[in-house]
Amino acid sequence: MTPLEAVIIAIVEGITEFLPISSTGHMIITSSLMGIASDDFTKLFEVAIQLGAIVSVVILYWKKFFPLNRWRFYLKLLVAVIPALVLGALFSDKIDELLESPMTVALSLLVGGVVLLFIDKLFTAHHIEKEEDITFKKGFIIGIWQCLAMMPGVSRSAASIIGGMQQKLSRGLAAEFSFFLAVPTMAAATGYKLLKAFKETPEILKDSHNLAMLALGNVVAFVVALLAIKFFISYVQRYGFKLFGWYRIIVGVILIFLISQGYLK
Repeated sequence: MTPLEAVIIAIVEGITEFLPISSTGHMIITSSLMGIASDDFTKLFEVAIQLGAIVSVVILYWKKFFPLNRWRFYLKLLVAVIPALVLGALFSDKIDELLESPMTVALSLLVGGVVLLFIDKLFTAHHIEKEEDITFKKGFIIGIWQCLAMMPGVSRSAASIIGGMQQKLSRGLAAEFSFFLAVPTMAAATGYKLLKAFKETPEILKDSHNLAMLALGNVVAFVVALLAIKFFISYVQRYGFKLFGWYRIIVGVILIFLISQGYLK
């Protein structure tokens, strides 16, 4: 992986991680277009640079994460992340296989886009406006919804936001809780992927060039994610999710065409 390729993928990660358009799907397609999708380090890189995006959430919402004595907040996130931890551990190999399929990404983008077009009409009773009013039960159910994102192209952000709105959270709070939930979810996924790479392909993490690319990718993802989060919260509170729904549908249709014509494998 070259520095330019690392920067491009990190920009894609930073922009798409917290938007309901699937960061994993976009990185898979970006890597495929650059001809590096099947490389072991690229697969690791696409997960590891999520750390940069995680830090951006903690920085933007530092009052929520600090001081550390807010035990109910942390316990709520722990309960919500349990479904993803369990299913991720059980089906990690199958998930890795799906990550290599652009067609899976294209179809998921298309279907998810249709859902986002109608989400505001499907869930109209949004009376929960504060994080403190999210019960442990609601947090757990949102965590179950988040598991849909194990299918590439679904979008972790979209799945957890839809789950939040189904549990009567306002659009803004559903988006924010999705950000909070991303921290333990992505930290666990990144830690697992790094540990697996250390055990199975340690030479990847011993390569100084690879380490430099990981550092570069995380810095870029951090900066871009900061800007993307601010934009998303402001936009979705005003206009809802239709723009992201249409975007997913258009991209999904284009990808299916490219795959059918042999331009994308």
